[in-house]
Amino acid sequence: MNYKKLTIPAIAAAALATAGCAENYAVEGAAVGAAAGAAVGAVTGADIGTAAAVGAAAGAVGGYFMDKDKDCSGYDRDGRLDDDCYGTSGYPVDPRY
Repeated sequence: MNYKKLTIPAIAAAALATAGCAENYAVEGAAVGAAAGAAVGAVTGADIGTAAAVGAAAGAVGGYFMDKDKDCSGYDRDGRLDDDCYGTSGYPVDPRY
């Protein structure tokens, strides 16, 4: 087995694990994506480690954009307002509508 190919997914998993208390599903998406990628790699005969890494990356990106708590979390460090805050007490009305 080529252990160099497993290094990047291991580093990515460690980095994502530190975001476990985040307000999105990036870690969960990466786990599901890695499992799905490994399954697809096994069925198609592709390299399972590479397929799992690609699946983990895709799952993490998808999960990042899903709001976990559905509560108003205020402004983030970049000054963006959480979508759940618009129209609540102390926050502006949603300008998109």
